Amino acid sequence: MNDLKKTPLYALHCELGARMVPFGGWDMPVQYSGIIAEHKAVRESAGLFDVSHMGELLVSGAGARRFLNGLVTNDVEKLEPGKALYTILCQPDGGCVDDIIIYQTGDDTYFICINAGNADKDAAWVSEKSAGHDCSVVNLSAQYGQLALQGPKAVEILSHCDVDTDVTTIGRFCCRETVLNGAEVLLSRTGYTGEDGFEIYCSSGVTEKVARHLLEKGAAYGLVPAGLGARDSLRLEAGYPLYGHEISEVITPLQAKLGWAVKLNKGCDFIGREALQQEKDTGIAKTVVFFTLNDKRIARQGTEVYAEGTVIGTVLSGTQSPVLGKPIGSALVESNAAKSGGLYVDLRGNKINLDVKKPPLHK
Repeated sequence: MNDLKKTPLYALHCELGARMVPFGGWDMPVQYSGIIAEHKAVRESAGLFDVSHMGELLVSGAGARRFLNGLVTNDVEKLEPGKALYTILCQPDGGCVDDIIIYQTGDDTYFICINAGNADKDAAWVSEKSAGHDCSVVNLSAQYGQLALQGPKAVEILSHCDVDTDVTTIGRFCCRETVLNGAEVLLSRTGYTGEDGFEIYCSSGVTEKVARHLLEKGAAYGLVPAGLGARDSLRLEAGYPLYGHEISEVITPLQAKLGWAVKLNKGCDFIGREALQQEKDTGIAKTVVFFTLNDKRIARQGTEVYAEGTVIGTVLSGTQSPVLGKPIGSALVESNAAKSGGLYVDLRGNKINLDVKKPPLHK
């Protein structure tokens, strides 16, 4: 019996010949023409991703802003209508509940994108913490579809679509409510590939209509449908964290080098602040590093990382980079060892050095 949930684009995926796989309880396309081809299309022209498995929350009310600022690591006071903010939900011990994007869509209205595998957990967490605050939390996940148009030609493609706004005026981490091919959408100049592009939120009932319009208008510019395989290799090349890998309940945002999204002195307390302040004061014992390998073999998640014959960490993510033509990955290692260098993995008896690099790895 197949209990997997299906996105509003399931029929379109089958029509386009996608290879479907289970992912976080959803039946999702891992690839269409092939992961390498789709990856390169996003780097060189554009790709369209179905990310309707992601969750959405609406937090609104006079107390919404104050509530959210005490809930997340970044400074919600920086937001204004039409702006977006990357931030993190933390546990009291500093571990990550999830990383999220908050969009301010009105004076007292905040639209939040949460990760697919954490959607139920996040919704429960935010709802529970909102008790006693003058705001409401509504889980809209079942009502929304989400598309990601990503690549250097994304702006040009969207500009040639039937859209009721000048998309070139939407800045990075800005959002705008408009109409696309007759459908009301929220356009956000954000993405998860390391390329320019947009994430498009719309009612689940019109998601397929919007997707077909984008594919039709974008074909002349090299737009292709892209699956989860390319999405993962693209984000790893870019150095973006994936929950359960570079961030988790036991990996703090400071260890993940996301300190730029942690405002310890933003003027209000937030969940996890005390633990993160202590970690910063006493020294961050472990850190996430990104690396390439000059070898054909990939260091997969769970592979031990060594320095001078001693295990000092573990690989968090690993794949082949279609742009570099070599394996890439990330690892959580002891901070002192990361500074000293000389890190390596043992793959079937072969010692392979990690070439630690600052992301994006492909540039």
